Amino acid sequence: MFTITNGFTYIAFLMFLAGGLLALEKYAKWKIFNWVPPLVWIYVLNMVFCTMGLYASEECSAAYSGLKNNLLYAMIFVMLLRCDFRKLAKLGWRMVAIFLGCSVTIAAGFIIGYPIFKGMLGADTWAATAALYASWVGGSANMAAMQDALPVDPGAYSCALALDTVCYSVWIALLLFMVRYSKKWDNSVRADTTKLSAVAEAANEEVAKEKKQAKSADWIWLIGLALFVSAMSQKIGLLMNTGFKALDLSMFDKGTCTTVFVTVLGLACAMTPIGKLPAVEELSNILLYAVVSLLATQAPLNDLLSAPMWVVYGVFILIIHVALMYFLSKIFHWDLCMVSTASVANIGGSASAPIIAVAYHESYAGIGVLMGVLGAAIGNFAGLAMGAILKLMA
Repeated sequence: MFTITNGFTYIAFLMFLAGGLLALEKYAKWKIFNWVPPLVWIYVLNMVFCTMGLYASEECSAAYSGLKNNLLYAMIFVMLLRCDFRKLAKLGWRMVAIFLGCSVTIAAGFIIGYPIFKGMLGADTWAATAALYASWVGGSANMAAMQDALPVDPGAYSCALALDTVCYSVWIALLLFMVRYSKKWDNSVRADTTKLSAVAEAANEEVAKEKKQAKSADWIWLIGLALFVSAMSQKIGLLMNTGFKALDLSMFDKGTCTTVFVTVLGLACAMTPIGKLPAVEELSNILLYAVVSLLATQAPLNDLLSAPMWVVYGVFILIIHVALMYFLSKIFHWDLCMVSTASVANIGGSASAPIIAVAYHESYAGIGVLMGVLGAAIGNFAGLAMGAILKLMA
């Protein structure tokens, strides 16, 4: 089997593969991408090439080591620039409560199910499971962010990604199907929808303000800033780790310290003019595809053999999530529209939540977007907290 023996060729091939798949989705419009998105194809195909030995060279390993963390922290920073908490206030406390209710009930499914399934998921899976939870609160970028913050096994990560893909696809289809039965849910829980239109209008106005065309100066400034922040954050993370070691707090390793610092810095900068740069969403997606491509080159395909039980675990989590959300809806009178939107905002992120929201009413799209942004803001902290819990249960 041919092996890549040049670091630049390695990076060029990864970005060409990612770009080619995205181009096929956009221009060829193959229906297969409706079921399995390009991000998953990128991961799986790179796993295949890894298994075949395409990346089995010192040059590829050196390029991976030199780029992965540097791009990862740049991605976290740029991703969080969208998360201005002042904008999220447009959701109102009721919508935030519904979103957090979904996050907590999903967490309950993870925690209840882990002792039951951990023996069937493979060895040393707690960190990958926590990374999956970060994704099911914020999105794929939060899952990738956990790669350095927690000791995530590449094989377990690929299984968690398989769970994420299968369960997400089935879940969004089920929630779209349930739209026609929303009145039965709402009548059962005596749902309160009196202020929904006002919240939707405010959310849509906020989202509309963000639509600007990026100029070359925006791209150059944002790329330079992201890379500089990544370098600086790793230095500060090392200093923080040294300080924690002096205090005998060994659970805060360098990766965790750096992730927490760059997350807080990103959230702080989101409330400054930096957060209004129009290239933020596009650059965060580019960095996400680059990071996922790199991660997949270290994960051989045979690790996916345990994926079926991961999918069963995911279904178990969703069952617990639905049961508890119905119970909370009975208490607080939450309607199915917002519960479904919040659920997909957790599991699918800001790109998916509007799909469910507009299935109920076209004016609700902004609510879905802002809920997804809220998930991205707290996803890293949620993943770290879940990691601490699951580590005790491992």
